[in-house]
Amino acid sequence: MSSRKVNVHEAKTHLSRWLERAHAGEEIIIAKGGKPYARLVPLAAPAPREPGLLHGAVEDSFFEPLPEDELAAWNGSER
Repeated sequence: MSSRKVNVHEAKTHLSRWLERAHAGEEIIIAKGGKPYARLVPLAAPAPREPGLLHGAVEDSFFEPLPEDELAAWNGSER
């Protein structure tokens, strides 16, 4: 990975440019007063999603209708 050092003013003025270069794989070092202050690097690719990963983790009873007394409590009435 190549590296490039820019000062804060340059980074603010051309932020979009430096973001594109970081996204393309270049490391951008932002310097304040000539000293390295921050590093702009590309994010790692997110892990692929696995369908069904939580299959069976939620009980089937979760989707059953509520008992009458609990439903009445949610509706603000007493039975």
